[in-house]
Amino acid sequence: MIVPTSVENDFQITADEIVSAITPRTKALLIGYPNNPTGAVMSRERLNEIAAVAKQYDLLVISDEIYDRLVYDTEHVCFPSLPGMYSRTILLQGFSKAYAMTGWRIGFIAAPAEILGQLRKVHQYTIMCAPTVSQHAALAALREGEPFVQEMVAEYDRRRRLIVSGLNDLGLDCFEPRGAFYAFPSIQVTGMDDNQFAERLLHEERVAVVPGSAFGEAGSGYVRCSYATAYEKIEQALERLQRFMRQHG
Repeated sequence: MIVPTSVENDFQITADEIVSAITPRTKALLIGYPNNPTGAVMSRERLNEIAAVAKQYDLLVISDEIYDRLVYDTEHVCFPSLPGMYSRTILLQGFSKAYAMTGWRIGFIAAPAEILGQLRKVHQYTIMCAPTVSQHAALAALREGEPFVQEMVAEYDRRRRLIVSGLNDLGLDCFEPRGAFYAFPSIQVTGMDDNQFAERLLHEERVAVVPGSAFGEAGSGYVRCSYATAYEKIEQALERLQRFMRQHG
């Protein structure tokens, strides 16, 4: 079952919302923070509340934290580091985001030994291993990549502030992302739905955004804007978006 989030809660899932969705068949929770597409980051307080739910209902927690290094003006809390969660969490991680290795297709799972043993059986019958060259690249990233990660986070933060302020200035109310590299503005002021907005913006101004509804029903009325591109291109996109809003806003 999918549990929607909302801007009223800063796109953070709450323990109460999770409890309302639990059934006798529920075995695990899947959460993904820092979040794509919203850029939301979970607070330690709310994660502790979810941890309490996991204990109460004896649930596994699958935590996708691939954007964990890309956070701004806040902390990322690794879910298995919470009290009692180490033994019941499957942590999903990879090199695509923090180390800009998207095309290398290499990631990893951290979990209790008995769970990993079962996951390994599935893995061995679907793929032999990650490509050898990708493994060497990942090792180099771990050994030598930290200064570049810090440099990239600072640059993403600069782009983040540009795009969020630019969208808000245009009347497209934008939740402030605290992680990843996406802005998630509301386009309701235009009177268009998110699919119409994205299609017309692409055809008229050659600016690509992703309709929020592509990520689930709760994303309707929003679009995802990536700032994983050059600062100058974001400036140009905002200028084009301003023309578009003058025409349609």
